[in-house]
Amino acid sequence: MVRALKICALALGLGLAGSVATAQDAVRPGVVQSAILTVEFDRLFAESAYGRRVAATLEEEGAAIAAENRRLEAELTAEEKALTEKRATLSPSEFRALASAFDEKVQALRREQDAKARALGNLSEDRRRQFVTVVEPVLARLMREAGAAVILDKRTVFLAAGVIDITDTAIARIDAEIGDGGDGGESGVPAAPQE
Repeated sequence: MVRALKICALALGLGLAGSVATAQDAVRPGVVQSAILTVEFDRLFAESAYGRRVAATLEEEGAAIAAENRRLEAELTAEEKALTEKRATLSPSEFRALASAFDEKVQALRREQDAKARALGNLSEDRRRQFVTVVEPVLARLMREAGAAVILDKRTVFLAAGVIDITDTAIARIDAEIGDGGDGGESGVPAAPQE
């Protein structure tokens, strides 16, 4: 009798194990099953091919603005020195007029360069918003595969088991499905507004 019960228990256990294995086969391997998932959005952006491409583009444009700032600074320094040297040969009113024109030029260039820096910052935010739009379907599929109801930004979670963090899986999927996002019609830093 005991032996018969053991055989029934073993058969029942194997049957349950078979149904669990069948259910697990229905979900994608490597995706945790949880109603709540977390993702490190900053890392998702920074470590994906898409985010790395955007960062490299923004870095190049930032370096170009910085180089232009250095060039303008050198030109203005030379112009200021030449103006100072002319001071002895000019009447006070002529010098004031030239100095005033120089100050206006400096202020206009400063506004122009500040506008370019702000435009670059805005472009960075725009690219992050575009990234969210592009990767949302990938994250939605991961959420469905995990049987999750929500994906939370890990920064907003006080305490969680590390197993529900899908950042690495999401990066791999985004790279596989989207890659670096190509050109996608993205343009560089918009021109500074004219004053």
